Amino acid sequence: MPGPSTPPIALSIAGSDSGGGAGVQADLKTFAAHGIHGTSALTAVTAQNTTQVRGVVTLDPDFVRLQIETVLDDLAVQSVKTGMLANRAIVDVVAELAEAGRLPRLVVDPVLVSSSGQALMAPEGLEAYLERLLPQALVVTPNLREAGALTGIDVRELMSVPAMTEAAELIRARGARYVVVKGGHLTDAAHDVVAGPEGVTVLEAVRVVTGNDHGTGCSLSAAIAARLARGDDVLEAVRAAKSFVARGLAGAAGWRLGAGHGPIDHFGWSRGT
Repeated sequence: MPGPSTPPIALSIAGSDSGGGAGVQADLKTFAAHGIHGTSALTAVTAQNTTQVRGVVTLDPDFVRLQIETVLDDLAVQSVKTGMLANRAIVDVVAELAEAGRLPRLVVDPVLVSSSGQALMAPEGLEAYLERLLPQALVVTPNLREAGALTGIDVRELMSVPAMTEAAELIRARGARYVVVKGGHLTDAAHDVVAGPEGVTVLEAVRVVTGNDHGTGCSLSAAIAARLARGDDVLEAVRAAKSFVARGLAGAAGWRLGAGHGPIDHFGWSRGT
């Protein structure tokens, strides 16, 4: 009998989370959960757990480039997602490869602001996102704080679907084909707004109340990339990714991994699947 078919391949360009909840670790788990062979290029290494980040070491941009090119030169990558890019030099590296057509079906998760509101990217890095990387993105997935950083809109004004829609359209005007503004972190309902060539779609869901929500943004963007690698169109991919994260949140709601914000259930362990 013939063996199983060769799995699609996706690439994560992001930072490492030593606690295993977010970053490249979450991306690779998400890829695996979707039957995708995951590859990676690290941009930074963090010392963190469920309660705190104790240190960050950013990798040399030339080595980030070497990792990406080494993967691309051998493996037929069908989709790419970016997470933490750390600084302008790394954003420029990724943008240059995207401009050369080497990063197919690019999903950009603009890791710009921490959940506490702390800036994670210097102003020149934000400028590089706006001028170089967003125009190359098939999908951009900012949360409300990141949407505020990208548009200049105060995050307190982004607490409604009309305001999220305005922000999504402003970001899309920078060149991205689709923009998904995620409302889950700062609103009572887990509404996301998707703006694209077909217009605006609002995806509604009941908010899952749990402290185990570390890495949800990483997992959503990775799930979108995974579905794109499998051949979904963008709206199908976003809908499926949102459902995947909701199941992961519900599945991990009762977990006790560490003293802080734990990860989601990527593999359906709580459902026994």
